[in-house]
Amino acid sequence: MKDDPTYVGPTAAPARDLICEAPAPLLALRNEVTARVALGRSGAGLPTRAAQRFLADHAFARAAVWSALNVEAVAAQLASQNLAVAVVRSQAPDRATYLRRPDLGRMLAPDDRERLAAIPRRDGDVAIVIGDGLSAKATETNAAPLIEALLARLHEQGVAAPIAVIATEARVALSDEIGAALGAAAVVTLIGERPGLSAADSLGVYITWAPEPGLPDSRRNCISNIRPDGLSPEAAAVEIVRLLVLMRAHSTSGVSLSRA
Repeated sequence: MKDDPTYVGPTAAPARDLICEAPAPLLALRNEVTARVALGRSGAGLPTRAAQRFLADHAFARAAVWSALNVEAVAAQLASQNLAVAVVRSQAPDRATYLRRPDLGRMLAPDDRERLAAIPRRDGDVAIVIGDGLSAKATETNAAPLIEALLARLHEQGVAAPIAVIATEARVALSDEIGAALGAAAVVTLIGERPGLSAADSLGVYITWAPEPGLPDSRRNCISNIRPDGLSPEAAAVEIVRLLVLMRAHSTSGVSLSRA
């Protein structure tokens, strides 16, 4: 066995700690994106830098999931854009319960439901829901710039200033109940997306026509990866308005909108 050139044992020479870089085209791609490509190899594992970056990004993702939304700061940003803001919460009493019980994050607290229903309705209203979701950082970083870009384009379309609602411990479907309580024709939900290991600050937008509790996800249109290194607020606002115009024309949203 020890004369076998493939044998690796106590008498074999120690293996070299080879650091293998990726081909040049992949290295060029690595400089253009934040995704985990062309990490290289050190022996049978990752280079130290890549391994440490993985651990750091995992820590950022965990922190994003557990962080609380700074409601006062977001409300101040919206107030500076002349938006009236209501603040509501889901039936999840705290973050730990929210993460364990997604169903509670989809239901509005009863007293908040009554308070929203008391707001005067205007036919054709668009409601904007700003939720913490699974990354409060994403909402705090990206919601206000997106809303600013969106308001300018809604004004061009002759749409009245939308009603804005900040929702904590929120899942996407919470906006169905909020929109129904407000009597909104459509609801645009801005919410922190589940963090990945290359992005903990990604904002998602879900748009629903004629919101009501119990709607399936197939009734929504989604725009994702809104963040400084992803889709810009301006580009996202253009797409949101395009979808709202189509929804108003066909009185539907989601999968059925693509068939209209």
